[in-house]
Amino acid sequence: MPPQSTPEPELVRVFETEQESEAMVIQGLLTSAGIESVVASLDAPQNIFPGVGGVVVRVNAEQADQARKMIVEYNSAPELVEEDGLDEGPATTPE
Repeated sequence: MPPQSTPEPELVRVFETEQESEAMVIQGLLTSAGIESVVASLDAPQNIFPGVGGVVVRVNAEQADQARKMIVEYNSAPELVEEDGLDEGPATTPE
């Protein structure tokens, strides 16, 4: 009797972008929450469809809602401004 293979989980698209780096950030966000994801290219032949393409992030269908919620929260979070420790205000001398 041949070994039984387990069916592959259904993967659904939860994020799409033109930038691979952005997709990788989203994949890292999901991975840190324990959600496995796959990044796939949507590149089209440029001689037929110029400018068409992009990158998608797919997750198991059972985790899609959780993943989408995390992505929305991430995208709506205020941007952090790094402090470099330099005060650009007027120089003062100690008294």
